[in-house]
Amino acid sequence: MSGEDLQRQTSINIQEKANLIWAIADKLVGLYKPHEYGKVILPMCVIKRFEDTLAPTKDAVIKMNEDLDAKGIAVKKGFLEAAAKQKFYNTSKFTFDILLADADNIKDNFENYLNHFSENVIDIINRMDFYNEIKKMDDNNRLYLVIKEFCSAKAYLGADVVSAVDMGYIFEELVRKFSESYNDQAGAHFTARDIIYLMSELLVGDHEQEMQEEGIVASIYDMAMGTSQMLACLDERFRKIDPEAEITCYGQELNPQTYGIAKADMLIKGGNADNMRLGDTLGDDQFKGYQFDYIISNPPFGIDWEASEKRVKAENEMGEAGRFAPGLPAKGDGQMLFMLNGVAKLKEDGRMAIIQNGSPLFKGDAGSGESEIRGYLLEHDWLEAIIQLPNDLFYNTGIATYIWVVSKNKSEERAGKVQLIDASKCFEKLRKPLGNKRVEITTLCRELIMQAYHDFTNWEYTSEHNPELKVESKVKDVEDFKFTKLTINRPLRLEYKDIHFDETTAANYKEADKALLKEVAAYWEANMPGHVSFPDITFFLELKKAKIKVPQGKVALLRNYFGKRNPDMMEAYVKPVDQESGFAPDPELKDSEIIPWKEDITEYLDKNVRPYAPDFWYNESESKIGYEIPLTREFYKYTPLTASSVIFDELKKLEERESELMSKILG
Repeated sequence: MSGEDLQRQTSINIQEKANLIWAIADKLVGLYKPHEYGKVILPMCVIKRFEDTLAPTKDAVIKMNEDLDAKGIAVKKGFLEAAAKQKFYNTSKFTFDILLADADNIKDNFENYLNHFSENVIDIINRMDFYNEIKKMDDNNRLYLVIKEFCSAKAYLGADVVSAVDMGYIFEELVRKFSESYNDQAGAHFTARDIIYLMSELLVGDHEQEMQEEGIVASIYDMAMGTSQMLACLDERFRKIDPEAEITCYGQELNPQTYGIAKADMLIKGGNADNMRLGDTLGDDQFKGYQFDYIISNPPFGIDWEASEKRVKAENEMGEAGRFAPGLPAKGDGQMLFMLNGVAKLKEDGRMAIIQNGSPLFKGDAGSGESEIRGYLLEHDWLEAIIQLPNDLFYNTGIATYIWVVSKNKSEERAGKVQLIDASKCFEKLRKPLGNKRVEITTLCRELIMQAYHDFTNWEYTSEHNPELKVESKVKDVEDFKFTKLTINRPLRLEYKDIHFDETTAANYKEADKALLKEVAAYWEANMPGHVSFPDITFFLELKKAKIKVPQGKVALLRNYFGKRNPDMMEAYVKPVDQESGFAPDPELKDSEIIPWKEDITEYLDKNVRPYAPDFWYNESESKIGYEIPLTREFYKYTPLTASSVIFDELKKLEERESELMSKILG
């Protein structure tokens, strides 16, 4: 059986197990809405998995506990873990089967059973807020039914039969079902495996042979871990390279239920469950001072970080001592803060694969937080590659998404370069959509993408097995994404004639401003011919001659009220009667130019601006440096419009065909 076939068969088995558990959830109909089933079913799955995994050593643990009590030994943890052959245990004599024998007391007995787990398991149960659901189920005669269903042979979840990877799949499928029932965002909790496998390959990068020769000792971190399956898949990939690999996993998660699943998974795998931590990554960093070899993450898109604003801004003000020194994005989208968190936690030779939507590529003007963050990555030469993924790849969104590969120790070949890969046309359609997920990155797709990555050149790739699969690679200089933004000014040119004051047009003006306007209008009407036209400087010189005081702060008031734009008039000055003050800029003609960093500014302006606006100028002090990654534009291919004659011929054929069909229908 091929790897692809094996994966599909595994998926079928997992689907069957998930469907069975979903059927158990139907016992909650009426008491819970479908999207609320997870409050019960997810904790029950975790508890049942602990129960089944501990079953072979259950008697040994109970005996050990009794012996320790008899000897008066209070510190039992090490002894009980040894007896359980796990990093967790349960000293209760109850099992799910025994609980069913006493239906009248099932709530008290079940809580007693839960309270005899080791502290690390009790922490998981408490975090998932399960005790409230126990009472609710018992009050409505559902607790017995749910426990009974989990006692069936088909509901066995022990680690000896259901691997950690398979259990991860099951949890993901359940979360997806619960979320879909309420049109919720399942993708906020997990990422499909085909995407994770590609991210894992990108993190291995060009280092697989080196890893095989030297062995792998690595720390891996997911800052938005969900059920921790990204960590599990990357761990799995490293162990395929080096079966003796020493991998330490770390993860942080905001959602208590998915955190509980992740911690339970780590306990059962025998890892350090204390490395799975609950909290808001942006506002409550649980890994201060930590640095990791590899980071893999899919943080939420477009989340508002206002709840973490105080702490985020405090770290920004700390400069390089904090995580967010380069800048802060708009409050409505915090995904680039996760990017900065990852960069701050990478070791000097660390690598990160992180998923982003399109906005981090271009959002934000020169000098904005988003632009400064891009500049921070580019100027340090840490951005290795960006891969555009196909649309409709995620369960909860069909939008364009990208994998950013960040490396703090790029190879000599990649130094000063960024590789852009368009894999938007490299997918195979699913036979049945899963939420918004309609396509997948198969093994064949992944191999083609990685070929483009490894070749590191400008080329378009197609698969000999499936010519419809396409991947295009472009290698760019870091400076290709850097630009200077100039504000282009043109002089204000005004004409003054037929001056008068109108009470209606000045209705909302301040009384002092009205008084000045009336004074000017009265003088003009009394002393100037009605149709004589004056430029700005003559107008203000005339007011000076008439000893009408016009403070500099009121110049704009007079210009806006009495002046009319006329491109044939001479330039107005900042100080109307002082030519040394320079030309006054016309705000309506103000524009900006984005000048690629590699181009000479003077040559660019002479070619692109001066022919159309010979009187322009710019202030160098107002110039800004910005960064943008126009990935879509890089791969855009112009398609000529269909000729009108061709369209006409096609329409004519359609009309003829329609006429034939109508004739047949009407006889």
